[in-house]
Amino acid sequence: MLQASNIHFCIQHRPIVDTAELHISPGKLTTIIGPNGAGKSTLLKILAGDIVCQHGTILYNGQNLKKLKAKDLAKIRAVMPQHSQLSFPFHAKEVVELGMIALGDRADEAIVREVMEETQTWHFKDKLYSQLSGGEKQRVQLSRVLAQIWGESSNPRYLLLDEPTSSLDIAHQHHVLHIASRLKSKNIGVLAVLHDLNMAAAYSDQVIMLKNGRIYQAGSVAETLTSEKLHHVYDYPIQVYDNQAYHGIHIQSLPIHTTSAIVKTA
Repeated sequence: MLQASNIHFCIQHRPIVDTAELHISPGKLTTIIGPNGAGKSTLLKILAGDIVCQHGTILYNGQNLKKLKAKDLAKIRAVMPQHSQLSFPFHAKEVVELGMIALGDRADEAIVREVMEETQTWHFKDKLYSQLSGGEKQRVQLSRVLAQIWGESSNPRYLLLDEPTSSLDIAHQHHVLHIASRLKSKNIGVLAVLHDLNMAAAYSDQVIMLKNGRIYQAGSVAETLTSEKLHHVYDYPIQVYDNQAYHGIHIQSLPIHTTSAIVKTA
Protein backbone atom coordinates (compact mmCIF):
# COMPACT_ATOMS: atom_id res chain seq x y z
CA MET A 1 0.00 0.00 0.00
CA LEU A 2 1.05 3.60 -0.66
CA GLN A 3 0.32 5.61 2.49
CA ALA A 4 0.69 9.30 3.19
CA SER A 5 0.25 10.72 6.69
CA ASN A 6 0.06 14.38 7.72
CA ILE A 7 1.56 15.70 4.45
CA HIS A 8 2.00 19.46 4.63
CA PHE A 9 3.78 21.56 2.00
CA CYS A 10 4.05 25.35 1.82
CA ILE A 11 5.48 27.89 -0.62
CA GLN A 12 6.31 31.23 0.98
CA HIS A 13 4.23 30.27 4.02
CA ARG A 14 1.19 29.51 1.86
CA PRO A 15 -0.10 25.92 2.21
CA ILE A 16 -0.20 24.15 -1.17
CA VAL A 17 -0.97 20.75 0.38
CA ASP A 18 -2.42 20.95 3.86
CA THR A 19 -2.24 17.95 6.24
CA ALA A 20 -3.17 15.32 3.65
CA GLU A 21 -3.86 11.72 4.63
CA LEU A 22 -4.45 9.06 1.98
CA HIS A 23 -4.11 5.38 1.14
CA ILE A 24 -3.58 4.02 -2.37
CA SER A 25 -4.20 0.29 -2.61
CA PRO A 26 -2.70 -2.04 -5.22
CA GLY A 27 -5.39 -3.34 -7.56
CA LYS A 28 -7.32 -0.05 -7.38
CA LEU A 29 -7.54 3.00 -9.64
CA THR A 30 -7.74 6.21 -7.64
CA THR A 31 -8.28 9.63 -9.18
CA ILE A 32 -7.55 13.07 -7.75
CA ILE A 33 -9.97 15.79 -8.81
CA GLY A 34 -10.40 19.44 -7.92
CA PRO A 35 -10.25 22.95 -9.39
CA ASN A 36 -7.14 24.64 -10.72
CA GLY A 37 -4.74 25.48 -7.92
CA ALA A 38 -6.20 22.90 -5.55
CA GLY A 39 -2.80 21.21 -5.14
CA LYS A 40 -3.42 18.08 -7.24
CA SER A 41 -0.13 18.03 -9.16
CA THR A 42 1.86 19.09 -6.10
CA LEU A 43 0.38 16.24 -4.07
CA LEU A 44 1.25 13.77 -6.83
CA LYS A 45 4.83 15.08 -7.03
CA ILE A 46 5.21 14.75 -3.25
CA LEU A 47 3.96 11.16 -3.36
CA ALA A 48 6.33 10.42 -6.25
CA GLY A 49 9.30 11.83 -4.36
CA ASP A 50 9.88 14.59 -6.94
CA ILE A 51 9.16 17.22 -4.28
CA VAL A 52 10.75 16.75 -0.87
CA CYS A 53 8.16 17.33 1.83
CA GLN A 54 9.54 18.18 5.26
CA HIS A 55 6.32 17.43 7.10
CA GLY A 56 4.59 14.06 7.14
CA THR A 57 5.45 10.50 6.17
CA ILE A 58 5.10 8.59 2.89
CA LEU A 59 5.38 4.80 2.89
CA TYR A 60 5.65 2.48 -0.12
CA ASN A 61 4.76 -1.03 0.99
CA GLY A 62 5.80 -0.08 4.51
CA GLN A 63 9.11 1.50 3.47
CA ASN A 64 9.76 5.18 4.09
CA LEU A 65 10.08 7.06 0.80
CA LYS A 66 12.99 9.14 2.13
CA LYS A 67 15.03 5.99 2.82
CA LEU A 68 14.47 4.32 -0.55
CA LYS A 69 17.32 4.47 -3.06
CA ALA A 70 16.41 5.76 -6.53
CA LYS A 71 16.85 2.34 -8.16
CA ASP A 72 14.73 0.60 -5.52
CA LEU A 73 12.01 3.25 -5.81
CA ALA A 74 11.98 2.88 -9.61
CA LYS A 75 11.13 -0.80 -9.19
CA ILE A 76 7.92 -0.09 -7.29
CA ARG A 77 6.62 3.19 -8.71
CA ALA A 78 6.56 4.85 -12.12
CA VAL A 79 5.58 8.47 -12.73
CA MET A 80 4.21 10.25 -15.78
CA PRO A 81 4.41 14.02 -15.18
CA GLN A 82 2.09 16.54 -16.79
CA HIS A 83 4.90 17.89 -18.99
CA SER A 84 8.05 16.10 -20.19
CA GLN A 85 10.96 17.82 -21.92
CA LEU A 86 13.63 16.08 -23.99
CA SER A 87 16.83 17.83 -25.05
CA PHE A 88 18.23 15.07 -27.25
CA PRO A 89 16.96 13.86 -30.65
CA PHE A 90 15.51 10.56 -29.45
CA HIS A 91 13.25 8.41 -31.55
CA ALA A 92 9.93 7.38 -30.03
CA LYS A 93 11.13 3.83 -29.29
CA GLU A 94 14.26 5.14 -27.56
CA VAL A 95 12.11 7.28 -25.25
CA VAL A 96 10.15 4.19 -24.22
CA GLU A 97 13.37 2.28 -23.58
CA LEU A 98 14.37 4.93 -21.04
CA GLY A 99 11.68 3.54 -18.77
CA MET A 100 13.58 0.29 -18.39
CA ILE A 101 16.97 1.96 -18.07
CA ALA A 102 15.60 3.63 -14.91
CA LEU A 103 15.57 0.14 -13.40
CA GLY A 104 19.26 -0.31 -14.15
CA ASP A 105 18.43 -2.91 -16.79
CA ARG A 106 18.82 -3.10 -20.53
CA ALA A 107 15.60 -2.55 -22.42
CA ASP A 108 13.55 -5.69 -22.98
CA GLU A 109 12.57 -5.52 -26.65
CA ALA A 110 9.49 -7.67 -26.14
CA ILE A 111 8.16 -5.43 -23.36
CA VAL A 112 8.94 -2.24 -25.31
CA ARG A 113 7.02 -3.50 -28.31
CA GLU A 114 4.13 -4.77 -26.18
CA VAL A 115 3.57 -1.48 -24.36
CA MET A 116 3.90 0.54 -27.57
CA GLU A 117 1.34 -1.67 -29.25
CA GLU A 118 -0.92 -1.20 -26.21
CA THR A 119 -0.68 2.59 -26.54
CA GLN A 120 -0.92 2.44 -30.35
CA THR A 121 2.49 4.05 -30.84
CA TRP A 122 4.51 1.18 -32.34
CA HIS A 123 3.82 2.27 -35.92
CA PHE A 124 5.83 5.48 -35.41
CA LYS A 125 8.57 3.93 -33.25
CA ASP A 126 11.34 5.25 -35.54
CA LYS A 127 9.97 8.79 -35.75
CA LEU A 128 11.80 11.57 -33.92
CA TYR A 129 10.04 12.42 -30.67
CA SER A 130 10.27 16.15 -31.48
CA GLN A 131 8.23 15.59 -34.65
CA LEU A 132 5.28 13.98 -32.88
CA SER A 133 2.02 15.73 -32.08
CA GLY A 134 1.16 16.59 -28.48
CA GLY A 135 -1.13 13.58 -28.16
CA GLU A 136 1.45 11.24 -29.69
CA LYS A 137 4.12 12.48 -27.29
CA GLN A 138 1.77 11.88 -24.37
CA ARG A 139 1.15 8.28 -25.46
CA VAL A 140 4.89 7.69 -25.91
CA GLN A 141 5.52 8.99 -22.38
CA LEU A 142 2.79 6.66 -21.13
CA SER A 143 4.56 3.79 -22.91
CA ARG A 144 7.78 4.77 -21.14
CA VAL A 145 6.28 4.55 -17.65
CA LEU A 146 4.38 1.38 -18.53
CA ALA A 147 7.63 -0.28 -19.62
CA GLN A 148 9.04 0.47 -16.18
CA ILE A 149 6.40 -1.61 -14.37
CA TRP A 150 5.11 -3.93 -17.10
CA GLY A 151 7.14 -6.98 -16.08
CA GLU A 152 5.88 -9.38 -13.44
CA SER A 153 6.67 -8.75 -9.78
CA SER A 154 5.65 -10.32 -6.49
CA ASN A 155 5.56 -6.87 -4.84
CA PRO A 156 2.76 -4.31 -5.16
CA ARG A 157 3.67 -1.45 -7.49
CA TYR A 158 2.23 1.97 -8.24
CA LEU A 159 1.67 4.10 -11.32
CA LEU A 160 1.30 7.86 -10.80
CA LEU A 161 -0.20 9.82 -13.70
CA ASP A 162 -0.57 13.60 -13.86
CA GLU A 163 -3.35 14.48 -16.32
CA PRO A 164 -2.56 11.57 -18.68
CA THR A 165 -5.43 12.40 -21.05
CA SER A 166 -5.01 16.18 -21.37
CA SER A 167 -3.76 16.19 -25.00
CA LEU A 168 -5.80 13.24 -26.25
CA ASP A 169 -8.96 12.93 -28.30
CA ILE A 170 -11.94 11.19 -26.76
CA ALA A 171 -11.11 7.74 -28.14
CA HIS A 172 -7.54 7.83 -26.85
CA GLN A 173 -8.68 9.19 -23.48
CA HIS A 174 -10.81 6.12 -22.96
CA HIS A 175 -8.08 3.85 -24.31
CA VAL A 176 -5.48 5.22 -21.87
CA LEU A 177 -7.76 4.85 -18.86
CA HIS A 178 -8.74 1.36 -20.01
CA ILE A 179 -5.04 0.42 -20.03
CA ALA A 180 -4.67 1.91 -16.54
CA SER A 181 -7.65 -0.15 -15.36
CA ARG A 182 -6.16 -3.35 -16.73
CA LEU A 183 -2.97 -2.76 -14.75
CA LYS A 184 -4.93 -3.43 -11.57
CA SER A 185 -4.77 -7.16 -12.34
CA LYS A 186 -0.95 -6.93 -12.10
CA ASN A 187 -1.20 -5.92 -8.42
CA ILE A 188 -0.56 -2.30 -9.40
CA GLY A 189 -2.22 0.68 -7.76
CA VAL A 190 -2.93 3.56 -10.14
CA LEU A 191 -3.20 7.18 -9.00
CA ALA A 192 -4.23 9.69 -11.68
CA VAL A 193 -4.94 13.41 -11.65
CA LEU A 194 -7.96 14.02 -13.91
CA HIS A 195 -9.97 17.07 -14.89
CA ASP A 196 -12.74 15.25 -16.73
CA LEU A 197 -15.27 14.34 -14.06
CA ASN A 198 -17.14 11.87 -16.26
CA MET A 199 -13.88 10.01 -16.98
CA ALA A 200 -13.20 9.92 -13.25
CA ALA A 201 -16.70 8.57 -12.62
CA ALA A 202 -16.36 5.91 -15.30
CA TYR A 203 -12.97 4.46 -14.32
CA SER A 204 -12.32 5.20 -10.63
CA ASP A 205 -12.48 2.77 -7.75
CA GLN A 206 -11.78 5.67 -5.39
CA VAL A 207 -11.92 9.45 -5.79
CA ILE A 208 -9.96 12.03 -3.80
CA MET A 209 -11.47 15.53 -3.89
CA LEU A 210 -9.07 18.42 -3.26
CA LYS A 211 -9.91 22.04 -2.50
CA ASN A 212 -7.45 24.69 -1.39
CA GLY A 213 -4.80 22.08 -0.69
CA ARG A 214 -6.97 20.01 1.62
CA ILE A 215 -8.65 16.67 1.01
CA TYR A 216 -12.33 17.51 1.23
CA GLN A 217 -13.58 13.97 0.62
CA ALA A 218 -12.17 10.57 -0.31
CA GLY A 219 -14.19 7.49 -1.10
CA SER A 220 -16.10 5.64 -3.79
CA VAL A 221 -17.62 7.32 -6.84
CA ALA A 222 -21.06 7.16 -5.21
CA GLU A 223 -19.78 8.74 -1.99
CA THR A 224 -17.82 11.58 -3.56
CA LEU A 225 -19.32 12.56 -6.90
CA THR A 226 -22.60 14.08 -5.77
CA SER A 227 -24.09 17.37 -6.96
CA GLU A 228 -23.69 18.97 -3.54
CA LYS A 229 -20.06 17.95 -2.99
CA LEU A 230 -18.98 18.87 -6.52
CA HIS A 231 -20.70 22.25 -6.19
CA HIS A 232 -18.80 22.85 -2.96
CA VAL A 233 -15.43 21.81 -4.37
CA TYR A 234 -15.69 23.70 -7.68
CA ASP A 235 -17.82 26.64 -6.49
CA TYR A 236 -20.06 26.09 -9.49
CA PRO A 237 -23.44 24.35 -9.99
CA ILE A 238 -22.87 20.77 -11.14
CA GLN A 239 -25.60 18.22 -11.68
CA VAL A 240 -25.13 14.46 -11.28
CA TYR A 241 -27.62 12.13 -12.99
CA ASP A 242 -28.05 8.37 -12.88
CA ASN A 243 -27.01 6.81 -16.17
CA GLN A 244 -28.99 3.58 -16.10
CA ALA A 245 -27.85 2.54 -19.58
CA TYR A 246 -24.25 2.22 -18.36
CA HIS A 247 -24.94 1.50 -14.67
CA GLY A 248 -23.13 4.67 -13.65
CA ILE A 249 -23.59 8.42 -13.43
CA HIS A 250 -23.41 11.37 -15.81
CA ILE A 251 -22.04 14.72 -14.62
CA GLN A 252 -23.11 17.97 -16.25
CA SER A 253 -22.38 21.63 -15.63
CA LEU A 254 -24.58 24.43 -16.95
CA PRO A 255 -23.52 27.52 -18.96
CA ILE A 256 -23.00 30.64 -16.87
CA HIS A 257 -25.95 32.48 -18.43
CA THR A 258 -28.19 29.53 -17.49
CA THR A 259 -27.01 29.40 -13.89
CA SER A 260 -27.42 33.18 -13.61
CA ALA A 261 -30.99 32.88 -14.83
CA ILE A 262 -31.67 30.15 -12.28
CA VAL A 263 -30.26 32.30 -9.48
CA LYS A 264 -32.39 35.31 -10.53
CA THR A 265 -35.50 33.13 -10.75
CA ALA A 266 -34.88 31.76 -7.30
